[in-house]
Amino acid sequence: MQDVVEKVYEQVVARNRGEVEFHQAVHEVLESLGPVIAKHPHYADGALLERIVEPERQIMFRVPWVDDAGQVHVNRGFRIEFNSALGPYKGGLRFHPSVNAGIIKFLGFEQIFKNALTAQGIGGGKGGSDFDPHGRSDAEVMRFCQSFMTELARHIGPSTDVPAGDIGVGGREIGYMFGQYKRLRNSYDAGVLTGKGLAWGGSLVRTEATGYGTVLFAQSMLATKGESLEGKKVLVSGAGNVAIYAIEKAQQLGATPITFSDSSGYVVDEAGVDLELLKQVKEVERGRVADYVERRPGARLVTGGSVWDVPGDVALPCATQNELDGDAANTLLRGGCGVVSEGANMPSTPEAVEAFQKAGILFGPGKAANAGGVATSALEMEQNAGRTRWDFATAEAKLTGIMADIHDSCVAAAEEYGRPGDYVLGANAAGFTRVADVMIAHGIV
Repeated sequence: MQDVVEKVYEQVVARNRGEVEFHQAVHEVLESLGPVIAKHPHYADGALLERIVEPERQIMFRVPWVDDAGQVHVNRGFRIEFNSALGPYKGGLRFHPSVNAGIIKFLGFEQIFKNALTAQGIGGGKGGSDFDPHGRSDAEVMRFCQSFMTELARHIGPSTDVPAGDIGVGGREIGYMFGQYKRLRNSYDAGVLTGKGLAWGGSLVRTEATGYGTVLFAQSMLATKGESLEGKKVLVSGAGNVAIYAIEKAQQLGATPITFSDSSGYVVDEAGVDLELLKQVKEVERGRVADYVERRPGARLVTGGSVWDVPGDVALPCATQNELDGDAANTLLRGGCGVVSEGANMPSTPEAVEAFQKAGILFGPGKAANAGGVATSALEMEQNAGRTRWDFATAEAKLTGIMADIHDSCVAAAEEYGRPGDYVLGANAAGFTRVADVMIAHGIV
């Protein structure tokens, strides 16, 4: 059966030349499926594997917009509607100069199985643009978002495709896009975007969800060893929503987060991160991590090396894909790290994952560990459909239950296929079988 999997992977590489992140994501899933297909050979029938690695629809479009000086710019927009077996496409929009078709396909492919793990009836998709909102005025961001949505609006809807935010797309960008969607459609479809403001259909806990979920997954992994986060020293990369609220939840559970980072370097604060100061710098002022150090006695900014050079018990990579390589993984292990829970999408390279698994530490892959964000997006859709809003405690309790179920599903699948404790296999096998069973039921489509 491994020959079948390898043939599919070779076809993916041949048909998607140069899209290395997509190749990496597909390889990571397919190499886990050997035991699944050996036990259930029908999953290799009807070109099911070939269908699951091919997007149902790929949309690419130009996005012209005018800056404050009157100069016209042209960016490229993407929406990859990858798999709708379980429900409408669901996945974020990323605005960042690194965005290209391969990265969006990698993210969309990961989203299929992540969304399946939540058991909330949502398919997988992803989108974005190579536009960089950093340093742009609100008026420039608004004009770009309106132009982007002018094309995207014809492809999305509450029962078709429901985008959310991602890197570079926060509440401001979602607001501008929703306003343009409403204007174009003459319809207040609150469920067409998630991550909205609370006054117009947003959900409490959505901002915190990915970071909270990443930490809750780490706590669940530790519980299998009779441990908890209490007293643990935690290393966090990134300084966006995921990192900030991973720090918050880790502190609530008794841990001491001591690092965070952005593209200018990383901060080490051995006394423990001052969360309120970090929120002020990053959420209110849209500043850099150096601004935190200027106001925090004892904190230091490091502009060389890696945040993973710092010794710690738990690592939460919350920045971007492939930020943690094999060398960094070995440095983490030498520094005493025993738990890695991925807050970003595929932040660990294959070499890093191999090092973690070889060392036998607890490793939570992103499609499971960071599923809290999309899970709460689905909860936002549920509230929109019922024209209601839950309080914070209700929404957080639902998120906590979903993350516990995801963890337990991964554990059960890993045991079923002969690799107890392997969360990578468990997440891939559990997500794949949920999607594959429905694809089979729907016929060759």
